[in-house]
Amino acid sequence: MDLITLLLLVLTLLGVAMVSGFASGLFGIGGGAIMVPALHYAFKAIGVPDQAVMHTAVATSAAVIIVNSWRSVRKHASRGSVDMEILLPNQIWRSYGLWIGLGSFLAASWIAPKLSGEALTALFAVIAFFVALQFIFGRPDFTLRESVPGGIAPPVVGSTVGGLSALMGIGGGSLSVPLLSLCNVPIHRAIGTASGFGLAIALPATAGFIFSGWEVSGRPAFSLGYVNLAGFAIIAGVSLFFVPLGVKSAHALDGKKLKQIFGICLMLVALNMLRESVF
Repeated sequence: MDLITLLLLVLTLLGVAMVSGFASGLFGIGGGAIMVPALHYAFKAIGVPDQAVMHTAVATSAAVIIVNSWRSVRKHASRGSVDMEILLPNQIWRSYGLWIGLGSFLAASWIAPKLSGEALTALFAVIAFFVALQFIFGRPDFTLRESVPGGIAPPVVGSTVGGLSALMGIGGGSLSVPLLSLCNVPIHRAIGTASGFGLAIALPATAGFIFSGWEVSGRPAFSLGYVNLAGFAIIAGVSLFFVPLGVKSAHALDGKKLKQIFGICLMLVALNMLRESVF
C-alpha cells in the first residue's frame, strides 16, 4: 500500500469513527448499523475488491462492537438492568447468550464465506430496511407475550438473532431490544440485556471472521482475517470521544423524532446498498 492510499484509509476511518461515535450516542445503538455501510464505502473507495469489501466491513464492525458492548454491559449491570436469567441462567442450555454466541460463530465462520459480497450486501440491506421500519413506525408499548419464552425458543430464536447479527456486523440491539420488549421486558432492562447479547455476538463473530478470512486475497493492509486492525483501532479509540457529543445532542432533541430520523436515514442507506448489490 502506497503512502497516499494509506493516508486516505486513515482519514476515511477517522471520519467513520467520528460519525459512528456521534450517531451511536445520538440514537442509542451500538453503531454497527452505521459502521458497516460507512466501512463498506470507505474500503471500496481505497480499492478493496467487491468479493472482500463487505466481509471486511462486517468483520471490522463486529470487532469494534466487542469494545462498545463491554463498556455498555458493565454500565448497565452496575444499574441492575441486565437480566441474567435471560442472558446466562444456571441451566446453561436455557441461555439466550449461549445460543446467540453459537449462532454468531457459525454464521461468521461457515455461512459468511459461502456468501458472495453482493449477497452479503443484499442481506444487510434487506434486514436493515425492516429495522428502519421498526425505528420509524414501531410502538414501544405493544407486547405479544407476558414473559420471555423458554423451551426451544433459546436455541431457535437465539441462534437466529446471533447469526443474522453476525452477518450484518451489528451488536444485535436493533433486533433483540424490540424482541425483548414484545415479551414484556421493561425497556431499560431490554436495552441492558441486549448489551450482553452484543458481547455474546461480537466475540465469536470476530473469531469466526478471523478464521474464515485468513487466506482470502484482496483484503486491505493491516488485516487479521477479515478484521481490519487499523479500522478497529481507529474507530474503537476515536469514537469514544464523540459518543458524549451525540448523547448531549440527543437530550436536546425529541427521542421519538430522533428514532424516526435515524430510521429514514438507515432506510435510504439500505435501499442504496440493495441497488448496488442487485444492479
